[in-house]
Amino acid sequence: MHPHSVDSFYNVLRNPVFLAAFFSWFIAQLLKATIDAVRHRSRTSREVVTTLFWATGGMPSSHSALVTALATAIGFEHGLTSPMFSLALFYGLLVIRDALGVRRATGTQAQAINRMGRKLQERFEVEFEPVQEVLGHTPAEVSVGALLGFFIAVAFSLL
Repeated sequence: MHPHSVDSFYNVLRNPVFLAAFFSWFIAQLLKATIDAVRHRSRTSREVVTTLFWATGGMPSSHSALVTALATAIGFEHGLTSPMFSLALFYGLLVIRDALGVRRATGTQAQAINRMGRKLQERFEVEFEPVQEVLGHTPAEVSVGALLGFFIAVAFSLL
């Protein structure tokens, strides 16, 4: 690896925007995995790790934490009038709106399809393969995620 490449890599890892976004996502996922493990005491370590790295939905919203941290850190780093802040802000609003609306509606529809499929399977012995139920977020989950992302970004931006 070229020495310049190593320097560039370390600069990315020291960048407050990167750090705020990464740690907001990671801490939100860690909290989500912890809450999930406490709620379902019989969880295996594999399920906890899967929740930590791949789970969507739940408290807090890691999507909201990440995009809020990203916009906040960019605002601190480049100013609220920069095009990068505008991009991050509207990208974040789009992601949060999607988590609250589209993904939530899709998850609710998947639950209804699975209920109907199970009833058809029981009554008429129809073979049914359930669809995945990935729920979006509640307003509380999004709010907690956004607050988490905001405060983590403020911390990294002021260090």
